[in-house]
Amino acid sequence: MPAPSPADGSPLNRPGKIGRERRKRPESLLAGLDLLASGVVVLDAEGRAVFINQSAEQLFELSSRTLQGHPFARMFANGMVIDALVEEACNNAFGQKHQELLLERPGRDALMLSSIAVVLDSPLGSLLLEFRPIEHRMRHERESKLLDSAQANRELVRNLAHEIKNPLGGLRGAAQLLESELPSPFLREYTQVIIKEADRLQALVDRLLAPHRHARVVAPMNIHEVFERVRSVVLAEYGPNLIIDRDYDASLPDFLGDKEQMIQVVMNIVRNAAQALDGAGRIVLRTRIARQITIGQRRHRLALDLHVIDHGPGIPESIRDRIFFPLVTGREGGSGLGLSLAQSFVQQHGGVIECESRPGRTEFRILLPLV
Repeated sequence: MPAPSPADGSPLNRPGKIGRERRKRPESLLAGLDLLASGVVVLDAEGRAVFINQSAEQLFELSSRTLQGHPFARMFANGMVIDALVEEACNNAFGQKHQELLLERPGRDALMLSSIAVVLDSPLGSLLLEFRPIEHRMRHERESKLLDSAQANRELVRNLAHEIKNPLGGLRGAAQLLESELPSPFLREYTQVIIKEADRLQALVDRLLAPHRHARVVAPMNIHEVFERVRSVVLAEYGPNLIIDRDYDASLPDFLGDKEQMIQVVMNIVRNAAQALDGAGRIVLRTRIARQITIGQRRHRLALDLHVIDHGPGIPESIRDRIFFPLVTGREGGSGLGLSLAQSFVQQHGGVIECESRPGRTEFRILLPLV
C-alpha cells in the first residue's frame, strides 16, 4: 500500500499548532521583551518605533500607542544621537554598541542612560535599543564626592578659623591699648576702625566654628513643625508677593534630631530661594518618605525625603558644584556660609543635602535617615 502523499487535507499542510507557533515566533520574541526590567525599543530602518516594552513606557513616560509608528528621535531635543545610531545600523557600521546617552526631553528632566544598540537582521526591525537609567550610580558618585569634600572643607575651615581667632584677639587688644594712649579723638577714629573690623572678623570666625561648638539637643520632633515655622517667618519677612505652597505627606513619622538645627537648615535654604526670586514668586515645600535609600554608603530602609523648590533664575553654573563650600556665594553681599552650615548640620544627623539647578527651577533635596 503506497504511502499517503501530502495532499491539501493532510496534517502536514493543515494550519495546525506547529504551523501557528512558527508564524508567531518573531512576535513572541518581542512580546517576551516586556518581561525585562530595562527599557527596550525596536526601530525600523527609518527610525520609527516598531515595538516598545513596558519598562520603556515607564522610563520615557509615554505609551507604546503614542510612540509606535513615529520617529523615536523626535521625542528628544538632541534626537540626532538616535538618528546617528539608526544610520550606522543601516550601514552595518557595528553589530553591537554600548554607550552612555544624555537624552533631553522638552519640558521634562533629561535622562542619563546606559544604552546598548544591537543591529537586527529581521523583518521586524533594523535596530534594537536597550536603555538602563544610571541616575542611581551617578547620584551615589556625586554624593560620595560631596561628603568627602564637605569633610575636607570642614577640617580646613575649622583649622583656619582657629588660626585666625588667636591673633585676632591680640590685634583687638592692642588697638584698645593704643586708643587709650592717643591724645587726639581724630586719631582714635582709626583705632575704632581696627576694633570694629576685628569684631566683624570674630563674628565670622564664630559662624565658621558654630557646627563644631554646640552639642546637639536630640529629641523627637515633627518635621512639618519645622517647615511651618520657617514658612511663617519667611512669609512675614517678604510679604504677600511671595507664595510658599505646602505639599506634605501627613503620614510622616516623628524624627529624632535637633529641632533648632533643622530649623536653621530649612531656613537657610528657603531664604536663599526667596532671595533668588527677589521676594516675588512661588516656593514649594514637599515632604515624602524614601524607601531603600543609600546615604553615605549606608543602606536605610526609610528616610525623610524633603524638597525645597523654586522657579527662579537658578544657581550660576560657575559655582553650581561648589555651593556647599564655605564662603562660596552667588549673591552680592552674601556670606557663603548658609548652605555650608546647613550641610554640616544635616550630615551630623546622618543625612545629606543634594541640589539640582537649571534656569527656571532649583530643587534642594534633604535626605534624613529614619531606619
